[in-house]
Amino acid sequence: MNGIALLIGLGPLIGWGFFPTIASKIGGRPVNQIIGTTFGSFIFALILALIEGTHLPSGAALWWSILSGICWASAQVITFYSFTLIGSSRAMPITTAFQLLGASLWGVFALGDWPTKTDKIIGFVALILIVIGAWMTSWDEHKDAESSSKLKKAVIVLLIGEIGYWGYSAAPQAAHISGMQAFLPQTIGMCIVAIVYAIFLGIKDKNHKMALAESVSYKHIISGFFFAFAALTYLISAQPNMNGLATGFLLSQTSVVLATLTGIWMLHQTKTRKEMIITVLGLALIVGAAAMTVIV
Repeated sequence: MNGIALLIGLGPLIGWGFFPTIASKIGGRPVNQIIGTTFGSFIFALILALIEGTHLPSGAALWWSILSGICWASAQVITFYSFTLIGSSRAMPITTAFQLLGASLWGVFALGDWPTKTDKIIGFVALILIVIGAWMTSWDEHKDAESSSKLKKAVIVLLIGEIGYWGYSAAPQAAHISGMQAFLPQTIGMCIVAIVYAIFLGIKDKNHKMALAESVSYKHIISGFFFAFAALTYLISAQPNMNGLATGFLLSQTSVVLATLTGIWMLHQTKTRKEMIITVLGLALIVGAAAMTVIV
């Protein structure tokens, strides 16, 4: 692995590492966050397409790519909602663990990964370690009935959200289209969800101002730039002439460390000394187990 490939491979560490913290720092409701994030991603993707001269795909490939973006935005609304329950520093390791589980199981049952018995044993042990690591990061030394209830609710909604993240990754595969070609239409699908969601909430809840008219929604365009930067660098990193899919995916998952720690430090999502030690050990377990899944 050369230096340039490594730097590009660590792009998601910066983008996805700061993305949830910045979104939480700017504030607003989940609907404000999804509007700004999707609009920022679309602006980023459009500028990139104009610079690269990339055209929208046609036919089924276009619709699969748009569906991919719809799936991601739907899942991300749920993730933003989980932040309101348990904070980004606790939610991010859980959603990362679910995404690692989903990607690995999809690879095994749909793509034929881990072909030998030894591969499957190592791989499934790694998945168990990922679950344990996620539990460690969410462990609460002084939990009460309310915090336990919120954690259970967050885990359930994040598990549901995993369906969307799975669709985000699987839809372009169904269209046999490269990630770079799918990038712009994906962001179109994301914007569709954000606009429809905002209009629906605006009609349903008369006590809130329409989110599309709130300034905080557009402040979140900054969050969208961070997400889009991470997505772009991951697409480049995963190419065979760079880091490849397995190594590129592993490098991208290191973002959970930064996302968790910045949530604790920048958003003051406080943890006791014992909680902090267990959280760091849990993060190490997630990253280490993720490495096991890509080397088998």
